[in-house]
Amino acid sequence: MRDLELSSLRAMSSRRPFLHSKKFLRATHTNSIHSQKLYSDNSQTLTPGSFLLEKILWALKKGQSINTHIFYQLNPSIFTEVLYKCRNDLQMGQRFIDFIALNYPNFQHSSRSLSAAVHVLVRSNRTSDAQALILRMVRRSGASRTEIVDSLVESYGNCGSNLYVFDLFIRTYVQARKLRDAVEALRALKCRNICVSINACNSLLGGLVKIGWVDLAREVYLEIVHNRKDLNEYTLNIMVNVFCKDGKIEKAMDFLSEMEERGIFADIVTYNTLINSYCHEGRIKEGFEVMRLMADKGLKPCLLTYNPIVSGLCKKGWYGRAKEVLNEMEQNGLNPDTATYNTLLYECCRKDDVVEAECTFNEMLLRGAVPDLVSYSTLIGMFSRIGNLDRATAYFKDMKFNGLIPDNIVYTILIGGFCRIGAIPDAMKIRDQMRENGCLMDVVTYNTILNGLCKEKMLSEADVLFNEMVERGVFPDFCTYTTLINGYCKVGNMNKALELFRSMFQRNLKPDLVTYNTLIDGFCKAGEMERAIDWRDYMISKTIYPNCITYSSLINGFCSNGFLSDAFRMWNEMVDKGIQPTIVTCNSLIKGYCRNGDSGEANEFLKKMKSRGVLPDSITYNTLIHGFVKEENMDKAFDLINRMESEGLLPDVITYNVILDGFCRLGQMQGANMIYKKMTDRGITPDRSTYTSLINGHVSQENMKEAFKFHDEMLQRGFVPDDKF
Repeated sequence: MRDLELSSLRAMSSRRPFLHSKKFLRATHTNSIHSQKLYSDNSQTLTPGSFLLEKILWALKKGQSINTHIFYQLNPSIFTEVLYKCRNDLQMGQRFIDFIALNYPNFQHSSRSLSAAVHVLVRSNRTSDAQALILRMVRRSGASRTEIVDSLVESYGNCGSNLYVFDLFIRTYVQARKLRDAVEALRALKCRNICVSINACNSLLGGLVKIGWVDLAREVYLEIVHNRKDLNEYTLNIMVNVFCKDGKIEKAMDFLSEMEERGIFADIVTYNTLINSYCHEGRIKEGFEVMRLMADKGLKPCLLTYNPIVSGLCKKGWYGRAKEVLNEMEQNGLNPDTATYNTLLYECCRKDDVVEAECTFNEMLLRGAVPDLVSYSTLIGMFSRIGNLDRATAYFKDMKFNGLIPDNIVYTILIGGFCRIGAIPDAMKIRDQMRENGCLMDVVTYNTILNGLCKEKMLSEADVLFNEMVERGVFPDFCTYTTLINGYCKVGNMNKALELFRSMFQRNLKPDLVTYNTLIDGFCKAGEMERAIDWRDYMISKTIYPNCITYSSLINGFCSNGFLSDAFRMWNEMVDKGIQPTIVTCNSLIKGYCRNGDSGEANEFLKKMKSRGVLPDSITYNTLIHGFVKEENMDKAFDLINRMESEGLLPDVITYNVILDGFCRLGQMQGANMIYKKMTDRGITPDRSTYTSLINGHVSQENMKEAFKFHDEMLQRGFVPDDKF
């Protein structure tokens, strides 16, 4: 019966290695009071210390089960000594470890006892079990790195182990993402003259680089790895990556030369890393030079060589050269992949080059590269941006037809496209599809729809969506609030805008310059200039300082409300603070002068703004022309048209309509007809305002024949006249 129990126990041990037993990994020591009681009860039959150790060893050697009463006297120290005694009999050591794990699951280990078990398991080629135990050690509360290292070093000799244990130790730290601990552990091992393999060092260096700790990786290399004789190509590639990530490509090249002198040569991974870094920095010429150097070494470029080159050329705007590289790839027997074509697609779409983008996409299909979500989202994004929602929707459907499931990004891009053209119902249909397909709306999707609703002044709908967003657990961000505040400011509902502003603080969202500028502009447009200035001062008190947009809003507000002197006070303050005015700022002041009937002063200000490097645009001249027309100074207005043309600014239909209407109001129909002829000769199509002014002008001069002529022409062009003459 006893033999049957023992064979059954051995079978269990072989089926369930101890380290895969959850019981062993979560072991905790039975409380000491209970242990002492049992020890007292058995003190006549069992003695502590060496006798207990010998009894356990005797039972293991005989293949007998250990008396369960012994478990209550077992402690980490005796556990360790048992394993030390088993150094020449690994089977016996393993049997003891597994036996304890199965029969005494609540045993609490020390770092020393776990270290001894690790050494036994490594010697027995149970690497995964050993690594799990090391992981148990490094995660134990209260166990310092020094304690763990000392325990492993001490038990190393006593268990007759090998140095691979220390490799496994460092690798486990790396895999557990305890990289700083791994570095300190490696340093501690070095201080104790324990040398881990170069592969373990590479594992640590690679882990540090992967999370961007390049400075620490460089420290470890110089301190521990640099002087080793067994560096290999993996070390080389990791350190080249370190230098490149740090933006020190020249040092990477120097390191390459140093390694070649030591007999370690670069491979294709090395050169690809260098090419990628050069191209990322926009140094395409150097990237090509590395590729030539690579060819000289007999290494054949691969897709990972060419793709950074193509990307770098596209970022530089050298799309034609990028296409040439594609041909070169094919000549070298390489087919451009999806990543290659996505780079080209992105460049075409960035420039809104519809024809080239679609040609590239079709070429991609012909050459067997399979479009992915990035390919489709790039095209959908371009067509949405330029307002061609028919094509955007067609690619969206094609994507689904080809088995690709649209993600949150694709849906949001398409929704944004419809919102941009004011097609809110279509945007909502896509939103509904998104939900039906199980794709959750995030804050970006909500913000996109909210922006569309606010642009269309659908503020009640925006409010409903905002509440829905909160109810669904999507937290509004800074962009959400700024969008809504801007929407309410645009319709003049400043009370609601301020309510949202206060709500931002309640959600611990700090308003920035954009938020304050939005509120200031809202008050300016509402004619509440005192409150606008108060908010400017409040913003400064929060150490957020006005920029050009702030001053432009204030200047425009003062000009629109007839406070020109206050507008110039803002102008002077802006200039004194070194803030460069923009054309928007200057146009506001010119408009202010013209509204006050000071077109001459406005013309002088035009010279002043030019001297500050602010060049006038069509709005500047149209405002000035309108000002002179109001003052019935038609000669000056006409001169401004000529000046516009001399400066390369082509008058548009608004420009001509302003001066034409001026002539008509003065009854100078000959001048009006001359302007009409000039604008049509320049290829500018008259609009409804043009014809209305001409008809009214001729009617006022009782020239009904000419009035009806323009009336008929107006109808032919599809404009509906007032018929009130």
